[in-house]
Amino acid sequence: MKLTEPVPGGPCWVELSTPDVRAAQAFYAGLFGWRSETDPRPEAGGYTTARLGEDAVAAFSPLYRPEQQPSWTVSFATEDADAAAEAVRSAGGTVLMGPMDVFDEGRFTVAADPSGAVFSLWQARAFPGAGRFNDPGSLGWVELRTPDPQGALDFYPAVLGWTVSSSEHFTHWGVDGADFGGLKEQDDDERADVPPHWLPYFTVTDTETTAARALTAGGEPLSPPMHIPGGPWVATLLDPLGARFGLHTP
Repeated sequence: MKLTEPVPGGPCWVELSTPDVRAAQAFYAGLFGWRSETDPRPEAGGYTTARLGEDAVAAFSPLYRPEQQPSWTVSFATEDADAAAEAVRSAGGTVLMGPMDVFDEGRFTVAADPSGAVFSLWQARAFPGAGRFNDPGSLGWVELRTPDPQGALDFYPAVLGWTVSSSEHFTHWGVDGADFGGLKEQDDDERADVPPHWLPYFTVTDTETTAARALTAGGEPLSPPMHIPGGPWVATLLDPLGARFGLHTP
């Protein structure tokens, strides 16, 4: 992505909800070299931050509900979580949780767009978000997969002020023209198995090698490593606990 730090409207954080935080830590540490720090406060509920060096890059949390599916959630920065929540409602989305404060670190809202794709909005205070983007092991791209591309094109620019650009086969999201993600239409077969969702891609130096390592560690392939003409190498996988994620080599 062209963004290198959290900016209003852009992706600022990713967190994994998983039934086995320790197993997830081990899997992603093997792929990306992350080390984990669990918040010791009981009210934090086991929230665990993944770091590269001293920089926070992602987080793990237990499932909030027994029926919840393991999944990554992408957070987008906002200067006012309450106003952003109202913008979500006005544009036809749904506020699922919040707005609420997280200690002194910030204020957040969990929302869904009109197609049901879930995302978060983060108003930073003490914690601005990820300390790295685009470096190996950090977030490098985000992609919305939805059966309703036009609905997404109406919704997200209205809520977050995104710019939109298109190439021959792909639509890009941006902040003031700085691209950070894309839009992919789900066909009926994919939608039958997977609900609309945001997919994070983590940057690696070699997509093929990292994908092979993920499979050896218990992951499952969704799409094999491929080169996008004029663009990156990418692959998508399931981690051993069933969460979807992508790999991205610029």
